[in-house]
Amino acid sequence: MILLPLDRWSLNTANKAFLRLDFFIARKIIRSNKDSNRKGGTKAILNIAIIGISLGLAVMLLAIAIVTGFQREIQAKVVGFGSHLVVTDFNYQDPSKMDPISKNQDFYTEISEMPEVRSIQVYAEKEGIIKTDEEVQGVIVKGLSKDYDWDFFAQNMKSGNALSLSDEVRNDSAVISKSIAQKMQLELNESFFVFFIQNNRSRPRKFTVSGIYETGMSQFDDNVILCDIQHVQKIYGWDEDQVGGMEILLYEFNDLKRLDELFYGRIPAKYNAISINDRHPEIFGWLELQDMNVIIIISLMILVSGINMIAALLILILEKTNLIGLLKAFGAQNSSIRNIFLINAAYLIGLGLLGGNILGIGLGLVQQKFGILKLPQESYYLSQVPVNFDWTWILMLNGGTLLLCLLMLQIPSMLVAKISPVRSIKFN
Repeated sequence: MILLPLDRWSLNTANKAFLRLDFFIARKIIRSNKDSNRKGGTKAILNIAIIGISLGLAVMLLAIAIVTGFQREIQAKVVGFGSHLVVTDFNYQDPSKMDPISKNQDFYTEISEMPEVRSIQVYAEKEGIIKTDEEVQGVIVKGLSKDYDWDFFAQNMKSGNALSLSDEVRNDSAVISKSIAQKMQLELNESFFVFFIQNNRSRPRKFTVSGIYETGMSQFDDNVILCDIQHVQKIYGWDEDQVGGMEILLYEFNDLKRLDELFYGRIPAKYNAISINDRHPEIFGWLELQDMNVIIIISLMILVSGINMIAALLILILEKTNLIGLLKAFGAQNSSIRNIFLINAAYLIGLGLLGGNILGIGLGLVQQKFGILKLPQESYYLSQVPVNFDWTWILMLNGGTLLLCLLMLQIPSMLVAKISPVRSIKFN
């Protein structure tokens, strides 16, 4: 018999035929694994591996959803009080002293027209003492103008309304927090006095409560009162166009670092651009630590899932020793037989991922809608566990789990090469 060399087309055809055969045999093994009448504990072990992957993925999904939700909510609260970036005047002789700046700046139009910038708003702050007939408390009075974005406080308003501001008429109303209202025993439409000290003189101002808010951020809620900026300007003796600074709100928090560097280079040298991260490093440093917890959880869950699949694959290989011997006797290569078992493993992992997605996303959606798990707001700034799902990292987590588990299964699948056809056919 004369053997003719195979051309490229013949080799491709043969490879495709072997691949189809691998899938055919793998499908037969999968069907045999589903047989409820089979003997031994193989089916139970495979089910345990699937359940392990499902639970592991569900834990990973919920861990990321809760941590990212927590970070997003806290970021929104801190930004709501202070915006993403603040531009102020910097006094080089006395860094603790901030002088007023003019709100008519050349860079105002350029920055406001950037697609990443949501809005620019002016403000001015002054320390004061709020006094009623029964109580006294130190506060920070934040003066706002008509360009102020009230979306954040509107979402957290417990009663009353936000301030209606204009440049022509000064508004004598104020928005206070629920904690201040309770401590000072104030209610809506009730009047109170705030005493300011300027040039060693007491400068009282009378306000009427127009709204009461609550954000859960005690370091802000216990101190901040919102009013018309004209009150603060008059106490300082500033002109109408003089303000304490400019707050820049962005659409996306992820643009903060890049725009912080950009604005710092574009504003005049006498001004200072400060990001919210630099103004509250303790809060954002704490939020960054949560990322490490997620990394540890994901690593442990993938490791546990991989170990479960390794055990399941080894059991499956041992159970199919006779089949491996027969395949080798018919000339099957070790790589082809390994592919058969890896296809089985991928199928089992896929079942586990499906169950994990249903369980993890389902529990997260239930928490989003009903808020079953509560939190002590005084400690965590939130009244319930937040959940934030992003399809990008959900797909990445599923794909990464499948890929890493299959990589971990490469080593135990090499056991196929150690099985002798003669001995395995006799194996019982």
